[in-house]
Amino acid sequence: MVGTRDMPGWSVAEILRIANIDPVDSRALLRAALGVSDTYLVAHPEQVLTDRQRDCYLDWVERRRAGEPVAYLTGEREFYSLTFMVTPAVLIPRPETELLVEAALERVPAHAPFRVLDLGTGSGCVAVAIAKHRPLAQVSATEMSRDALAVARENAARHGSGIEFIESDWLDALAGRCFELIVSNPPYVAERDPHLSEGDLRFEPRAALVAGADGLSCIRLIIAQARAHLEPGGGLLFEHGYDQAARCRALLAQAGYREVVSRRDLAGIERVSGGSV
Repeated sequence: MVGTRDMPGWSVAEILRIANIDPVDSRALLRAALGVSDTYLVAHPEQVLTDRQRDCYLDWVERRRAGEPVAYLTGEREFYSLTFMVTPAVLIPRPETELLVEAALERVPAHAPFRVLDLGTGSGCVAVAIAKHRPLAQVSATEMSRDALAVARENAARHGSGIEFIESDWLDALAGRCFELIVSNPPYVAERDPHLSEGDLRFEPRAALVAGADGLSCIRLIIAQARAHLEPGGGLLFEHGYDQAARCRALLAQAGYREVVSRRDLAGIERVSGGSV
């Protein structure tokens, strides 16, 4: 790619060929640099980039080759068929978390008010997805990071979701308040997990990933605290690691939750667990 910036007239097809990164990533970066859809790229391979578009794209390609996540470069990520703003202040929304939304929507009635709380909302993707699909629900969300809250509020505004955002360390600021459903995608990676030094995880906020020696410290706290904030018959649902389901079910049962269950993703991996009070 040496000297590429000095060569005029690069078309869509030509510049994609010299990217030297994963083709899916290169197309995502070019879509964002041009502000177009993938269908547009396919239909207009001959379009010549402006100097500004070319420089933006090539800068992103170099940063991606250094490992920087595509979502942080473009500032966006799709989740549950909605586009969310993301910054390095928040965890990048992932497809596996859509299972948490699906499990939540099964419990939230479509035509009646229902109080839902999202703990540690991050980008707000879970709370916004629930609110978009259950407009009568009263959705609240907590987050201790002010930078993350700013991102979540922007995403709620982007999608017209009237979510109540609360700056709080988990449930600390919610004394006396109860909900019919509490959901969370908490940190659940063990502090010595080797994956923390690989891929996108290297760039994501550590506080949103790591939860003690076994990855369960935040889950233990949520399980213990949520009971006092659930209405009778209310439920708790949370995401966890691929190998943590059995331990999470045991923690729920020990804390007195009923109807304890784990949900499997499309790959057959148990990724969401919960119970009722």
